[in-house]
Amino acid sequence: MTGPSRSAEAAKRVGAVRRLLSDALDRLGLGAYAVDADGCIVAVNAQAQALLGRDAEGLIGQDAHDLLHRDAHGRYMPRSRCPMMEAFVAGRARQEDLGYFERGDGALLAMSWLVAPLRLRPGDTGALVTFHEYDPAGARPAVPDIEAGLLPELERLALLAETTTQLTATLDVGEALDRLVRLVLPLLADWAVIDLITDNDEVSRAVVACVEDGRIVRRDDLQGAMPPVLPASPLPLSRALRGAGSTLATPQTYQGPPDSGIALEQRNLFEATGIHSAVIAPIRGLREVLGALTLGRSRRPDAFTTAEIPLVEDITRRAGLALDNARLYQRQRKVAETMQRHLLPQMPHVPGLQMTARYLPAPHASQVGGDWYDAFHLPDQALALVIGDVVGHDLDAAAGMAQLRNILRAYAWSQQDPPGEIVSRFDRALPHIAEVGMATMILGRLERVGGGLWQWQWTNAGHPPPLLVTGDGQARYLTDGHGLLLGTEAGVPRVNATSVLPPRSTLVLYTDGLVESPRHPIDHGMERLRRHAASLAHRPLESFSDLLMERARPLDNDDDVALLAVRLPAPGASEPSGTETSAPVSPG
Repeated sequence: MTGPSRSAEAAKRVGAVRRLLSDALDRLGLGAYAVDADGCIVAVNAQAQALLGRDAEGLIGQDAHDLLHRDAHGRYMPRSRCPMMEAFVAGRARQEDLGYFERGDGALLAMSWLVAPLRLRPGDTGALVTFHEYDPAGARPAVPDIEAGLLPELERLALLAETTTQLTATLDVGEALDRLVRLVLPLLADWAVIDLITDNDEVSRAVVACVEDGRIVRRDDLQGAMPPVLPASPLPLSRALRGAGSTLATPQTYQGPPDSGIALEQRNLFEATGIHSAVIAPIRGLREVLGALTLGRSRRPDAFTTAEIPLVEDITRRAGLALDNARLYQRQRKVAETMQRHLLPQMPHVPGLQMTARYLPAPHASQVGGDWYDAFHLPDQALALVIGDVVGHDLDAAAGMAQLRNILRAYAWSQQDPPGEIVSRFDRALPHIAEVGMATMILGRLERVGGGLWQWQWTNAGHPPPLLVTGDGQARYLTDGHGLLLGTEAGVPRVNATSVLPPRSTLVLYTDGLVESPRHPIDHGMERLRRHAASLAHRPLESFSDLLMERARPLDNDDDVALLAVRLPAPGASEPSGTETSAPVSPG
């Protein structure tokens, strides 16, 4: 493996493995380092650093052969002639009494070495290299039993580190289960079965999976609802689901008269899968038992032993913490989405107009945020349209958004003034009546002015400008009426802008999540939105809005997005029977 970028990626990928392996290697009493499948050093102990005259930072992520392996004259050794590389490529253990490494100061280190295959993670087998200074008299320090003791222990640590890394990297229960299955199959077993206890204390067989032709295959016919757990059943799965402990099981375990429906399901499982040996372990969360993991062997002849139970329990312990976090996140998301649905309004009916709205939460937040839209009738029958954004995308931002929306509604209804004057008074009052920092907003009024025409009057408080899309596919931003964002307390008067909108045109109000990207300037996102909106002008308003959200939103966007679109009727068109509206949209 050559090149700094690949080396850096290798070091990053196995960071958790490195920490665990380095701690284990320090106890050897020999110089030792581990390499991944590409030959990159992923862990090194203190003895190796001292012998090589190199610190861990100068070793981790480097190609071991290129950095260290030399011939007796200190020259670079081609890989094809390197005995250590030959053993590494062949995947077998090899020992040599005399070899040479290059130290950090350029000097040669004459040493004796041993290399053996080391499974770092599922599908990734590297090697462990142990070495000590060469002694011409033939004296050797005690070398640990690599095959029988050290390698299995290091592989166990590597698997646990990978389990932690994989399972904590997702907050989706389904994805966590899929990752758990890929970690244990086919490394430890031929079958993986996961039973989960639901929030209603019911048991669901969430996963029954095996490996066929290198692929994970689900047995949907064996998955689904399970009978309840009996409080006194001594059989392995029932005990595990009560958190009583881990147990080995065979088909004979369930051959007697079943004491429960779960026992009968287990008998059917063993018969359908051909499992001849299994280990069943509880999956525990911080406060309760979440389920059980069953690992079964059907193709490989060796049976599970009690010596393997601690490893399975270590895996289920990590799985329990990950599932606990994922379930908590999903509960919070459900609460947040319910809150958001109640905070965002339904569209009013306005004869002659079509209206629709969209909302997408920030992908990595609590599914709610400070973006909002609003539309409501004013006493003079004009339509008030609002789009706004409170800084942040969390529950605090959502609460601030609700405050602003309700206060603004009251101001707009009670004061029959142009939008700029309403927002000026609203801005002055905010520090005294709301707990909100900075925010941006557009407030406008849309009203029929005769002759089938509609007038849009608005003021802009630091918000991205409205976009007007005509029926013939032209799109331009309405940049007038712009002023400072809310909360600056600058006391600068707000200005109004007015425009008569063409028939069949679409007015688009949106928040900055639709145009901002960490990698591109805002102008790039604005032009992207304008071009997509123009290309979709002929679409019905619902599909126009859906496709605009899909195509214009930057892929690396990490903010929530709100969009409000209003389409005007064609000249002389009769009033439609209804107004197109839609509820807020969230992912999935």
